[in-house]
Amino acid sequence: MPHPTRLRFRSDEKCLTVEYDDASSHDIPYELLRVESPSAEVQGHAGQKPPPVMGKADIGVNRAEPVGRYAVRIIFDDGHDSGLFTWPLLQDFGARKDELYAAYQARVAEFQGK
Repeated sequence: MPHPTRLRFRSDEKCLTVEYDDASSHDIPYELLRVESPSAEVQGHAGQKPPPVMGKADIGVNRAEPVGRYAVRIIFDDGHDSGLFTWPLLQDFGARKDELYAAYQARVAEFQGK
């Protein structure tokens, strides 16, 4: 698995560009990072899935902090800061962003239809 060599937070485009040591890169929208955050707040506690996070199309990033040599903590402008984005998770998000976003939109539509 490639290892990230650079993270570029592009506020003008509201996306994170992850560059890897194999010369590949991924652009991951801030919205996807926020609504799919690996935090318990977003993913749920003890197997209970909370409602989808909504209204984050214009989310921004205030800053990011390294967590050892394996992850980054992203501090979003809505105050959310509890998710640790590991390198494999960012690789997965980048590779599957369209699939993840479509699944997110389906969860929102299902939730709103209830």
